[in-house]
Amino acid sequence: MELSDGHLVPAAPDGSVVWDIDPYDAGILGNPEPYYAELRSRGPLVYIPRYGILACGRYKETREIFGDWKRFVSSRGVGLTDFKYNAHWREPSIVLEVDPPYHTKTRTVIARALSPHAVARLGTAFREAADKLIDELIDRGSFDAVTELAEVFPTTVFPSAVGLKEVHRRYLVDFGSLIFNALGPDNDLRRRALAAAPDIVAWIQRQCSRDQLEPEGFGATIYAAADSGELSEKEAGMLVRSLLSAGVDTTVTGIGNAIWCLASHPGQFAKLKADPSLARPAFEEVLRYSSPVHSFCRTANVDTNVSGTDIKEGTKILCVLGAANLDEAHWENARTFDIERRPTGHLAFGTGVHGCVGQNVARAEVESLLAAIAAKVRSIEIEGEPVWRPNNAIHALDRMPIRFTAN
Repeated sequence: MELSDGHLVPAAPDGSVVWDIDPYDAGILGNPEPYYAELRSRGPLVYIPRYGILACGRYKETREIFGDWKRFVSSRGVGLTDFKYNAHWREPSIVLEVDPPYHTKTRTVIARALSPHAVARLGTAFREAADKLIDELIDRGSFDAVTELAEVFPTTVFPSAVGLKEVHRRYLVDFGSLIFNALGPDNDLRRRALAAAPDIVAWIQRQCSRDQLEPEGFGATIYAAADSGELSEKEAGMLVRSLLSAGVDTTVTGIGNAIWCLASHPGQFAKLKADPSLARPAFEEVLRYSSPVHSFCRTANVDTNVSGTDIKEGTKILCVLGAANLDEAHWENARTFDIERRPTGHLAFGTGVHGCVGQNVARAEVESLLAAIAAKVRSIEIEGEPVWRPNNAIHALDRMPIRFTAN
């Protein structure tokens, strides 16, 4: 078999649906819902010849493939590149891009650092920061929901939680965007991201060393595992890097998407104001409805079969989480944004052993912010057309001018 974008290109499975589409086209990335619907309508798995991959967008198959680490591995890369045949542009993540048993060791340490108890201790600081920021934005009048809200809040509270001594807001946000764009094919998005990588990555690497971290925080807990012999010093630094690669941009995206959802559905915002305890379920519905991470890959590590489709070892499978989270066969009124839905089982944070280890932190951050907005803001008005930022793995706003009207 030939290689394309760093992975094997198998022939289309017998009897499979072949769809000549580019899921990484900028137009699709900016407005993915028609693509999601068409992908689901074509079958449980679809062969995309442009990249020699299978794609799944129905909930059942996406959950099966995404959650079965034995047949469909992450250790061969969660993007199009197959690490079995091509080196990654950087050292792979020792949480996201490994499988058990090694994954068990590293995840145990990072989960300890991000434990519910550790996150709960940050609740007061998160809420105080949220109250302060929302007060400032109300006074400001019009502002950009992305650069002045969604990017500001996580880069205010999360670096402190990690224990960073130095904060560079732009590098923290752009590092996550770089990581996710690098998961795609050799397109303009990936090339531009990698061109900006040297300065960003060099700064990030410096912040991950022990001497750049405060003696308390998530980073210190990780380095304590190196002191006890659970990890090497290098592995500890790489786990801190994982916090910075996945803990900022995804939360920025989630916040931006939450503001867009609530502003676009004023009736739902009214529900949140009437009952601020809906802040957590509101965020869960934002995650399901807007899927900040729209797609991740898995690699078939054995010959196998899913829903009648034979899958050869080495096949890359694009798990389209955004499509699965809007699957009408699984979610009643899937295209309706309803903060009272309680969408248990959505795939926005993954599933199984590779479920997002930092999801409790993201939930705590966004819940604090939504609670502050519900308490202080009477209405959210969009004052210009929202613009979405194409990314090979993230569905994120680029800008959205809005206005908060105070109670």
